[in-house]
Parts: sequence; structure tokens; C-alpha cells
Amino acid sequence: MIKKLIIVFIAIFAIQSYAQEDNSSPYSYYGIGSLKFKGTVENRSMGGLSIYNDSTHINLRNPASYGGNNLGVYNNEGRPMTFTIAGSHTSRKLKTDSQKDKGSLSSFDYIAVSFPVGKLGIGVGLMPYTSVSYKLENTKDNGDLSTRFKGEGGLNKTFLSAGYQITDNLSFGVDAQYNFGNIEGSTIKYIYNEDGELVQYQTRENNRSDLSGMSYNLGLSYKGKITDKLELVSGLTYQPESKIKSKNKRSLSSLVVNNETELEYAINTIDVDLASQNLEETDLILPSKFSVGVGVGEPTKWFVGVESTFLETSKFSNPLYSSVDTAYEDGHAYSLGGFYIPDYNAYRSYMKRVVYRAGIRTEKTGLVINGESINEFGISFGVGLPVGNLFSNANIGFEVGKRGTTDKNLIQENFVSFQLSLSLNDRWFQKSKFD
Repeated sequence: MIKKLIIVFIAIFAIQSYAQEDNSSPYSYYGIGSLKFKGTVENRSMGGLSIYNDSTHINLRNPASYGGNNLGVYNNEGRPMTFTIAGSHTSRKLKTDSQKDKGSLSSFDYIAVSFPVGKLGIGVGLMPYTSVSYKLENTKDNGDLSTRFKGEGGLNKTFLSAGYQITDNLSFGVDAQYNFGNIEGSTIKYIYNEDGELVQYQTRENNRSDLSGMSYNLGLSYKGKITDKLELVSGLTYQPESKIKSKNKRSLSSLVVNNETELEYAINTIDVDLASQNLEETDLILPSKFSVGVGVGEPTKWFVGVESTFLETSKFSNPLYSSVDTAYEDGHAYSLGGFYIPDYNAYRSYMKRVVYRAGIRTEKTGLVINGESINEFGISFGVGLPVGNLFSNANIGFEVGKRGTTDKNLIQENFVSFQLSLSLNDRWFQKSKFD
């Protein structure tokens, strides 16, 4: 157990040291940022498929998976406590009809622990919900800088989950989530004199929103034999619509701009009275979400499944960052994926115990810019590498995909994402048989 904790601490330190942000997705400018994938590396490596669960991994998307009798390979020994942590790095190539750029983002993705209490299973954890990280510039026809946008932050969630085994095949679960975080953004519209030279004094608008609120997620999970070897697996989740409180601040800063270096120095800042505009405190709607999926496989050998997710994003609004060019519509996502294990009992052949995963997904994000729907597509694959005892494992995932389009002066992202997680299993509260 001590060796595993050392690995965990090393992983946490490495992720925190590496989590340095650069200009990432320009689409994180809208709303409360780009939605983060709210699942494990194992889920993401199967195209986002989240209906499968077992006793050696935590399923962060369906709380029913915590059901205490979901014993999997531990039928004779009971379910262990599971600890998981993950981080990722994404590189993006951005392009429009006339320009190209690139960006990258390294981030902590989640930390969670689950443990059984009879037929009840409990899970707690922390993970990002949205991410804001952008540096955008607009230029005039002559190449002069027109507008500069910059933003950072995002919404995080900490959760307490419980799953209960209703029957041998059916589990029910619920997540209680506390969402918190902040978003900071700034905009500068550059002014030039009659000679086309940049004016020394400019104005920057600064915005900050501090976010907090509760949300909930309900889940069902079913597993049942359909033949001696084959097993049917299905899952369903529903997240009701919820509201997030946003406490907002806006200020205006006078800047001194160096014409040669374009470096900016704030010399004076005044606060804007948002209360008179009814914008000092606003409500943000987190849309309802419904997902359903089904799959079939041979336990501890292979599995393949499909899943559909529907989001009522047409109800989202953020009055502080409203734009005439931006709208929201209902979104949806479809996933197809699975895994294969050559022989999980082959202790003399390490590679035969490796889990091989792959999947594909397509998503309509719900964001509409200049009348154009922003869609996303990804192909993913990964491996689960056994480490230590009790089926602990390190999971590596890769995803290659595309978001957006170059139509209507928009930006297309081509991205490659690398993810790494540790899933560690042990029996922390088991009494020793010998002194």
C-alpha cells in the first residue's frame, strides 16, 4: 500500500507541475467555457462510452456503478476500495480561411475514491466541469491589431455519490455535486490616430464571475447473462436542470501602450456599477442531460457498446457575456466503443493481461456562432496496463479529433489529446488474520 501511495503522490506532483496553460480552445470564450469530458480515461478511450463498469475501475458518469455487489473479478473476496487520479495534455492546430495557429493545454482531470458498504457503494471526488483558456486577436485589413481577448478559469465540481444494488442485475445511484469556480476575461479595442499610429492610451474592459451552486445526477445500471458466455450491459443517467449563482464584477482600466513593443501598463482602474444593470448577481442555467446506452460482451474478455447523450443546451444563457453572434441549441452526442483482453489470467504473459480499448464519437455541442452549429468528432484508443496486485492498473489514452469549421469566418480545431490515469485497488479496512 505504501508503494502505491508513493506513486500517487508522484503523479499528483507531476500533474500539478506540468499543468501550465497556453492559448487553448478559442471556443472556450463562449458561455462558461468548453465542457470537459466528465469521465475516466477508460471511458474516453472507448469513444466516451460510460455504460460498462466493474470492480477495478471507478465510473464517474453513472453513480449506479458504485453499487456494492458489483463484484466483477472479486466474487469470492468482495469489492476493494478504488482510488483514481488522472491528467491530460492536448495540442491543437487552429485554422481559418486565411490564418493558422496552434495552442496547447495541460490539465488535472480528476481525483476520486470509492469504497463498498455492503450493497451500498460510496464515491467522492473532484473534477473540472468547464475550462476557459483563450488568447484571441482580431486584425484590420492592413494588419493592424483591432481587438484582443483573453480569458482563463472554469467551473469545477466536487461530488458525493452513492450506488445501491437493488437486485443481482440492477443498481441505482445518485450524485450530489457542488459546482464552484471563477472566470476572468478582458477585452481591449485598440484606437489609432489619423496617421494610423497606435494611440498611447487605451482602455481595457475586465470581467470576473465567481460561480457556485448544486446539481444532481441519477443513474441506473443493468447487467445480466443472455447466454452462458455473453452478458448484456445497459445504463441510463439523467441530470436535471440546475442553476448556478454568478457574482459578477466589471472594471475599466486605462492602459499605457508602448508603440514599439505593444506592452501594456495599467495606470488606473475604476469599477463599473453592475447593480444598476441587474448584472451584479445572475443565474446561469446548467442544462438537463439524458444518456442511454447498451452493449454486449464476454466478462473479462471483450465488450462493445453504443451510447447516446442529449443535452438541453438551448436553455443556457449568460447575460454578462451575451453576444448577438452567439446562440444555443439542443445538443447531442453518440459513442461507439469497447475493449478486448487477450487473457486476464495469463500471469506468465504480461501483454495478454493488457486491456486494449478503442472508440469513436460525434457530438453536436449546442453552441451556434454566426448561425453555424459547432460540431465535434473524435477517434480514440488506449491501453490498461496492470500494475501491482489486486488488478491495479495504469491507463493511457489517445484521442484525435476535430471541432468547429472554417465556414462563416470561424475557426477549426484539429486536436490530439494524451491522457494518463492510475486506478489503484486495495483493502484498507480489512482486519489482519495474524498479529
